[in-house]
Amino acid sequence: MDRRQFLRSAAAASATLSVPRLSRALAPSTTPEPGWRTFEVTTRVEILNPSGTSMVWLPAAQLQPAPYQKTLANTFQAEGGTAELVPYDGFGIVTAKYPEGAKPALSLTCRVSTRNYSVDLSKPERPKKADAAELEKWLQGTKVVPVDGVVKNTADSITLGVSGDLAKARAIYDWIVDNTFRNPKTRGCGLGDIRYMLESKDLGGKCADLNALYVGLARAAGIPARHVYGLRVAPSQAGFKSLGLATDNATKGQHCRAEVYLKDYGWVPVDPADVRKVVLEEPPGNQAMDSEAVQKARARLFGSWEMNWMAYNCGHDVALPGSPNAPINYFMYPQAETGGARVDPFDADKFRYEITSRELTAA
Repeated sequence: MDRRQFLRSAAAASATLSVPRLSRALAPSTTPEPGWRTFEVTTRVEILNPSGTSMVWLPAAQLQPAPYQKTLANTFQAEGGTAELVPYDGFGIVTAKYPEGAKPALSLTCRVSTRNYSVDLSKPERPKKADAAELEKWLQGTKVVPVDGVVKNTADSITLGVSGDLAKARAIYDWIVDNTFRNPKTRGCGLGDIRYMLESKDLGGKCADLNALYVGLARAAGIPARHVYGLRVAPSQAGFKSLGLATDNATKGQHCRAEVYLKDYGWVPVDPADVRKVVLEEPPGNQAMDSEAVQKARARLFGSWEMNWMAYNCGHDVALPGSPNAPINYFMYPQAETGGARVDPFDADKFRYEITSRELTAA
């Protein structure tokens, strides 16, 4: 069955269910203010050839309001099973369970409003003092993003002689843009194992690698930073064909970004990985570092995000609710288990999913 056939059969199955299992979290709110765009993003997944009890997990649209996103609704339906939205470390995981003999299928529709997000780094704003415990959380290492050893040594060398958190954050950003590369052969968005990257001196990867490197180096330099995992939902309006969707199919649109906390500005958006994506993929491809497109992206992506993108969460080392298996490094792709064994999310012969996006309103 191809993806189009799967979508048609999933829709038909949903329409003929006599007692559909339908749940909703975060009911739609009022129409957003001018400047916001509203998107509806639908994910449909199915485990093929299930064995015994099965489970499926999907990342919900970010629950906490942010300057760049308001989540209006997360609506989901588990065909042949039960589903719930499970709170987890400040975000939501749609968790579905299916008995033996069921055909496990799950759909999730996220409705979000987004607006472009930028911080004027020429004008310190002295934001309201952040919670100390919250900032401390974003200084800690994780399984694949440690803040000691080679990571600390690299951060120290990058920031040697540099004063102030803004200058250090920019120095780390520039180092990543200048020293890493996007590897088109990397599976998915990468593993984000920055200790391996630095020890092996293999600085290639995709967004979950390169932006994890930014987060780890910033933390090691004493600057709070966090990953933000999400999905591209529309074409770019900023002039970058490589930084947006070409159609309404968002199945391969997963993208990790990063934020860094600067005391005079608050949380600041950054995305060095997308600079390297522009280098590799912006037509006609293999752009020179001094090309107009790369220079434009480099200037824009330290302090700004174009919000043709939907945020899921800032999770790391995520223990999937109800799973007996090991935590995952991050949660951006659909996940599943059947018969107690985890399913490879990239194995289309065992696990099929499709993500579509449509814009409902535009500013």
